[in-house]
Formats: sequence, structure tokens, C-alpha cells
Amino acid sequence: MKFFQSIPITSDLTIAEAQAAFRDGVLTSTELVCACLDRAEEGRELNAFVTLNGDGALAEAKAADAARRAGRPLKPLAGIPIVVKDNIHAAGLPCTAGTPALAGFVPRQDAPTLQKLRDAGAILLGKTNMHELAFGATGYNGAFNTGSRPGVRNAYDSERIAGGSSSGSAVALGARMALAALGTDTGGSMRIPCALNGCSSLRPSAGRYSSKGVVPIAPSRDTVGPMALCMADVTLLDALITDEHGLPPVTLEGLRLGIAQDFWSNLDADTREVAEAALAKLSRHGVTLVEVPDARLHELNQPVGFPVVIHEAHDAMVAYLRDEGPGISIGELARDIHSPDVRAIYEQWVLPRKVPGTDGLVDVAPIYEAAQNSGRPALKEHYQDLFEQHRLDALVFPTTPIVAPPANDEVNLPECFERLIQNTEPAASAGLPGIQLPIGIGSRSGLPVGLELDAPFGSDRRLLAIGIALEALLGRIPPA
Repeated sequence: MKFFQSIPITSDLTIAEAQAAFRDGVLTSTELVCACLDRAEEGRELNAFVTLNGDGALAEAKAADAARRAGRPLKPLAGIPIVVKDNIHAAGLPCTAGTPALAGFVPRQDAPTLQKLRDAGAILLGKTNMHELAFGATGYNGAFNTGSRPGVRNAYDSERIAGGSSSGSAVALGARMALAALGTDTGGSMRIPCALNGCSSLRPSAGRYSSKGVVPIAPSRDTVGPMALCMADVTLLDALITDEHGLPPVTLEGLRLGIAQDFWSNLDADTREVAEAALAKLSRHGVTLVEVPDARLHELNQPVGFPVVIHEAHDAMVAYLRDEGPGISIGELARDIHSPDVRAIYEQWVLPRKVPGTDGLVDVAPIYEAAQNSGRPALKEHYQDLFEQHRLDALVFPTTPIVAPPANDEVNLPECFERLIQNTEPAASAGLPGIQLPIGIGSRSGLPVGLELDAPFGSDRRLLAIGIALEALLGRIPPA
């Protein structure tokens, strides 16, 4: 089922295009914000928002227009409407993390990442819906359902899932309810929904962005990141957050992208067709595609990913609730969890600090210590060895092996979760930067397909430059 049959896509603009329209006098920030709010209202059954900041956004838009008319110096994001995932603090707006226990919590300060964008002139349209407590990849969360059906729904087909956990942020972009967004990513939570909803994102290198003012899962893996409608906008957001504005020169003829076959397994027909066509086009324009045999990245990630998340989740949440949150206990939080899948994770694993072992549930602490002391360093070293041995700029593969599956109770089965995160997990465990960019629409499903590139630690700005070059060749996909 499609939405938006009556409202023109006046918000189908990149940040640069919107700023040019402002300067040329053909569009005002107020008009743009109104268009985004109209689309949010018409697409309310997509459940993209927990809190819509309509009055506040319009007031800020009018102020931006007044400043422009007065000839005052304008900031890089002056008048640009953005949205923020609801596990990131925004002063004066609720921060629910998609769970009822936090429904009444209103932070007094912006998270530093959001503050950077607001200091640059961004207008906050609202806080976006998400998989509850960010513990899932589907966005199938009925806790803050504003429509007639549970869960955040796909911008391209409301009968499909949005992906998660940064579900609403990706849907708001895919449905052209905003021009940019902030999300968070622990194991794929920005890249997965962006792939399923046709937008772009950066998971930055570990530690590059502040984690303050963010409801956590696992601090050694969590990161905030920028999401937008094109790679140039993701790059601008990254620059404003980090104060790193330079970009190295990149040419397609000089690129070497690695193909590890494990990341090209279990693909559905649309994903394979679109992704292989993209690689063929890159190859025709001078990109060198390098086979990486026996990469073993999934194998090395297996003992590292899940135990790290479960072990860190308990203490991280206790500290957050005490130091930054509403002061409730982790038990009180768990008692009010709405989603059955997240409730099970907390009750079976997080609270007792146990994970499945060969003889039932076992203490996660020794497994975590082994992961931190040997497993994780081995994964990081192996990634670096592959990059150096094959002289790679990045590894390239479909972000998700499948297009968005139907929105039904089967999406919360472990098999669906494991398939969605198949390709996004390993780099997250290693703390590497990764970009997601939309590369086409499946001919059978009519749904977006995304391409991910993972690069060496600390090479974020070069990776973004590569993303811009690839997007210039492959083009942007049409809006929902």
C-alpha cells in the first residue's frame, strides 16, 4: 500500500538544493517545514514519529526566514528540517527510546551530536519511532503506535517493515518528511533501515561521536550517526558534528573494492540483481573489484558480537538511568517493556546476565572477557590485514541480503533478525566506519536495495568521499 497520493513532494530536496532555493527566493523555510509536516500527517499510519514538534519547528522556520530577509549571516543548516531518533536527548521533548517506562522522561539538554546540528541552524521536526530500546532490526514496536497497525512501516510499502532500530528516522527520510536525521547504530541500526527505505547513512568509527545523552545498549559498540537523502548531505552532517570539513580527492579509476563472498550469500533475487548491476557499472567505469577469498569475518565475529552486547547492556542501562535518565531502576524499566521480543531479551539474558550455551544458559562474563581480550582484537587485526594485503579502500556488499519483508509476526523470529544483520554485524564489532547508499529499486518488489562499504578504522572522511563518487555514478533512487 502506498501513501502520499495527494501531497506533492515539495520536500524532495537535498540540503544543498533547499539552501539554493532559499537563496533564490523560490522557497522559504516555513514552506519547507509545512510540506514536511503535511507529509508526516498524511503518512501517520507509517508510525514514523513518537513526538512531532510542529509548533516549535514552525516558529524556528519563521525565525530563519526573518533572519534571511534581514540579510543576517546564515548558518550551514539554517532553516533545514531534521528528525532525531527517540533514544537521543532533545531538550524539552520526551525521550522514550520506544519504551513505555521512559514515556514521561524529558531531558533538559540536547545530546552533543544534536546540539552541533542545532547550533548550525537545523530545525527539529520531532523524535522518531524505533525498535523498543534499540534491541531489534525490524522496527516492529507497537508501544507508540499512532496508526491502526503495529510497528513502524516502510516508506515504499506500508505492508512492509521499516527495519531497525533507527526505524522512524529512515522512514521520515524515505517518505520525504525531513531532509536529514540522526540515528544510532549498534549492529546495523542505521544501515539496515536506510537500506530498506532508500536513504544514506554513515556509521562512524568507534568513539568518533559523543555518546552522551543517548540511551545505550552496549557502549563499546553504540554510536550516533547521520542519515540523509544523499551522501553529500551525510558528509555535511558529519563535518558539522566532528569539525572535520576536508575531503580527500577520490577518483573511480583508483578505487579498489573488496568482494568477500560470505557477504554475498543468502541474497534474494531483487537484491542480487540490483547489487550485481551496480558492481558491473562500477567496474566499467574503472573501479577495481578484488576477490577476497576466505575472508572469515563472519566466523571471527561469531564469538564477539552477541556476548559483548548482552554483557554491556545491563551495566550501561543502570548507569544511564541513574546518571542521565529518569532515575528509575533497570527492573522498573524491564517491567514496562511492551515488545515481546525485547521483553524476552531482557528477562532471559540482560537481567540475569546469561547467554545460551551448550548446556543451557551460562554466565556471560567469562565469554565477554574472552571476546574483549582475544576475539575482538583478532577480528580487528584480521580486517586490517585484509585491507593491507589486498590494498583495499573498502569492502563492498549489499547492506541487507533481502528487501524489506512483510510486516507480520514472523519478522520477530530469530531467522529474520539474523538475516537482516548478516552483513552489518562484523564491522560494528570491529568499530569500523561504514556507509550505506541506495543503489536501485527491485524490479519484482518495487523496494529499495542498499550497498554498504566498510573501510579501515579512522578513514571516515575518505569513505564519505568514496560514497559521493559512487553515488554520482550510480545516481539517486526515486522517492517513495
